[in-house]
Amino acid sequence: MQKSTNSDTPVETLNPTRQGTGAVQMRIKNANSHHDRLSQSKSMILTDVGKVTEPISRHRRNHSQHVLKDVIPPLEQLMVEKEGYLQKAKIADGGKKLRKNWSTSWIVLSSRKIEFYKESKQQALSNVVKTGNKPESVDLCGAHIEWAKEKSSRKNVFQITTLSGNEFLLQSDIDFIILDWFHAIKNAIDRLPKDPSSHSRNLELFKIQRSSSTELLGHYDSDIKEQKPEHRKSLMFRLHHSASDTSDKNRVKSRLKKFITRRPSLKTLQEKGLIKDQIFGSHLHTLCERENSTVPRFVKQCIEAVEKRGLDVDGIYRVSGNLATIQKLRFIVNQEEKLNLDDSQWEDIHVVTGALKMFFRDLPEPLFPYSFFEQFVEAIKKQDNNTRIEAIKSLVQKLPPPNRDTMKVLFGHLTKIVARASKNLMSTQSLGIVFGPTLLRAENESGNMAVHMVYQNQIAELMLSEYDRIFS
Repeated sequence: MQKSTNSDTPVETLNPTRQGTGAVQMRIKNANSHHDRLSQSKSMILTDVGKVTEPISRHRRNHSQHVLKDVIPPLEQLMVEKEGYLQKAKIADGGKKLRKNWSTSWIVLSSRKIEFYKESKQQALSNVVKTGNKPESVDLCGAHIEWAKEKSSRKNVFQITTLSGNEFLLQSDIDFIILDWFHAIKNAIDRLPKDPSSHSRNLELFKIQRSSSTELLGHYDSDIKEQKPEHRKSLMFRLHHSASDTSDKNRVKSRLKKFITRRPSLKTLQEKGLIKDQIFGSHLHTLCERENSTVPRFVKQCIEAVEKRGLDVDGIYRVSGNLATIQKLRFIVNQEEKLNLDDSQWEDIHVVTGALKMFFRDLPEPLFPYSFFEQFVEAIKKQDNNTRIEAIKSLVQKLPPPNRDTMKVLFGHLTKIVARASKNLMSTQSLGIVFGPTLLRAENESGNMAVHMVYQNQIAELMLSEYDRIFS
C-alpha cells in the first residue's frame, strides 16, 4: 500500500500482488471539506477465506469506529425458535456418567444450541449481568435425539446426546408440550451439518450478507458450490431464514389460536390421565389420601423451613414475598419434584410463607369445611369464655382427620411465631387477621362479609391463644 505525497488529496494505490484476493475500497475525492475529513478512506483486504482484516486507520479518532464483527450479533442470538419450562436431568458429562437429578429449567432453543436457565431468560440475563454466571449451553451440531422410556420411570422423557459426550434428559407430563419440544429440537439438529467445524464458515457467510458487500459474497460463491449438497442446503437455509421469520411467526400464531379454541377442559385432561392431580388446588382429603398421610407434605416442609430460619424475621407471614418466585415454587411443587427449601433460590423466607398461604387459599374447600362454618361462628358468639372454648374444641374433634390434623400442625406452628412476638412483631391478633379469612370462609358470601371477617379473625385468635386446651 502506497500513499501519495500530495497532502491535499490522499490517494491509495492497491498493491498489484494482492489484487487476486479481492478488495473493498472507499476513496476520498476531496478531503478539504469538514465532512469529508471525518470520512477517512479505509481498505478491507480479504487475505484468507472467511477472514476480513480490520481497516488500517490513519487518523487517531478513527480508532473509536466499530469493526464489522462488533456491529453484527452472532447468528445464534438472532434465531431463538422456542423457549419455556421443562424438567431437565444431566446424566453424563464428557462421557462420564452422572447421578440423575431432575430440576425445572427455562429452556431456550436457538438454531444451533440449547441454553438452560434457572428462571425465565429475561430474569436470567439480568442475573448474568450481576453475577457473571453464564447458563449451561448444549451444542446441537452433530447431536442425537431419541425417546428414552427406559432411562426414567417418568413418562414423556427424551434424551439429547452431544458430540462431546454430554447427555441430557428432558421431560414434561403434558403430552403435546413434550412432543412439540421433541420435534422442534429434532428439526434444529437435522438442519445443522454433521461436522461442527463447518459452522464457522456459515457464521462468516451470514456476516457478509448483513454487510451488503456483493463483492465479498461473490468470493464465497464458488466455495459454496464445491460443498456437498446437504451442506449447501443448510447454508442457504441459514442465509435466507431471517427473511421467513415473519411468515413463521404468523403460522405459529395461527396454530396457537386453533389450539386454544379447540383445547379440552382441565377436567377432561385429568379424566384421561394426561394431567395429574396437582398439589396446589387439590382437595385436602384427596391430597392426603394420595400421600398416605393426614397432613400434606408441602405444609410440613414450609413449617420446618420457617421454624428453622424465620421465627425472628420481622413481619413473618404479614410481609409478602416476590410473587413471581412464589409462582415458580408453586410450579415446581405441582410437578412433584423433590423440593429443597434450603436452596438459595428460596433464600427469602417470605417466599416460603407466601407459598404456604397460597396453598391454603387455593384449596377448593377451606381448611375449616363449609359445612362447619356457621357452627364455628355460633360457637365464637358465646359470651362465656370457657363455654366458647369447649364449643370450639368439640367442633375441632368432629372434623375429618386431614382437616383436624393439618389444623393442629399449623396452629401449633403459629403459637411458636407468637412466642417470638418481641422480635418478629407478630401478635395473636396480627396472625388472626392474616389467617382468619384464608382458613375460614362461607361457601356463599353475601352482604354480611364484613361481619364474617370479624368472626373469622376471632376464631383464629382463640385457637391460637387457647391452643393447648382446644387441641389437647
